[in-house]
Amino acid sequence: MNNLTYSRNGDYLIPDITLTEQPTQPLEKYGRMRKTYLEEHRKALFNHLLLSEKLQAHLLEIDQTANRRLEQIMADLQKVQTPPDKMTQQMEWVGHMNNLKAQAEEMILTELIYS
Repeated sequence: MNNLTYSRNGDYLIPDITLTEQPTQPLEKYGRMRKTYLEEHRKALFNHLLLSEKLQAHLLEIDQTANRRLEQIMADLQKVQTPPDKMTQQMEWVGHMNNLKAQAEEMILTELIYS
């Protein structure tokens, strides 16, 4: 069993508990969205991950998975819905690609972020 040490703070004994040092890698869009969702709608899961020191790893995994899924879905959608020629119809191509990205992000949000 672990021996706890205590520090005296006035009349109280406070346990000397610290979190282990974790590598901090910056979160991108989907990791931050997942964190916000957990904080606002799944408080018990958020607190459990935070206290078990698994939150950062979970958020990084979601972020990386979402980015890989976005690339995969975009490639699949481009095969099904061929975009217009980029050189001759630039604005139509941009609009088409934005539409495909919006579709792909909607799938990712449903599958990974809000589940």
